[in-house]
Amino acid sequence: MNILVFTALVWLGSFAAGLLGSLTGLGGGVVIVPLLALGFGVDIRYAAGASLVSVIATSSGAAAAYVREGFANIRIGMLLEVATTLGALGGAMLAARTPTSVIAIVFGVVLLYSAIVSSRPHREAAGGGDPDPLAARLRLDGSYPALAGARGYHVRGVPAGFGLMGLAGVLSGLLGIGSGAVKVLAMDQVMRIPFKVSTTTSNFMIGVTAAASAGVYLNRGYIDPGLAMPVMLGVLAGSVLGARLLAGARTAVLRRVFAVVILALGVEMIYSGVTGRL
Repeated sequence: MNILVFTALVWLGSFAAGLLGSLTGLGGGVVIVPLLALGFGVDIRYAAGASLVSVIATSSGAAAAYVREGFANIRIGMLLEVATTLGALGGAMLAARTPTSVIAIVFGVVLLYSAIVSSRPHREAAGGGDPDPLAARLRLDGSYPALAGARGYHVRGVPAGFGLMGLAGVLSGLLGIGSGAVKVLAMDQVMRIPFKVSTTTSNFMIGVTAAASAGVYLNRGYIDPGLAMPVMLGVLAGSVLGARLLAGARTAVLRRVFAVVILALGVEMIYSGVTGRL
């Protein structure tokens, strides 16, 4: 395979990853790292470096549209970014000291757990119950556009959600992903934020989280411009298209896509890690 074909294939795969990442709040990295490592034989740390650059592009491409349309909650995102950024710095430093096979297995386990939790029946919490005192004090409650007009919601479980965001940051730095899977699950399942608000706020946050990790990867030489460029351009194009499609998308379909894709990737990553293919 010559360099032009390789670049074109990487771009196409990155476009699909960006589209899926934007629609589900995963970020493209959760697909890009397995794609590069398993499909193209790229070292997982270089794949993670390119992925982090693409995650920044994904967040930049989609976040502005989500904020403008009223889906993303900026106050929630800025609060939780404190935890994710600190965690990301720790995870990126840990990546250089962790064997590749261990990183692959951890990656797979995270994806499998995310697929199981995501496939459970979802109870929509928007607008129900009394306001949470801490969330009310921080003015985290909000509303988002729905077919019948603006729909309000209350935020729950702020301390638990903040702690999970720290874990999401560690995984982002260690695995080279935006950790959108953990972020969406924390906001969706723990903080009881509506799914579309969770995915869009996750997109708003992942760029900052990935930027913290990318600085460490760049300093260690794990970001190759020749690989990162087609990945970034493909993911950016896909994420912009995904942002335009989200308003008319059905949440149930998004959750099924979310579960199936990360389940398949999780199994493959664990198998590759255990058998030493990575």
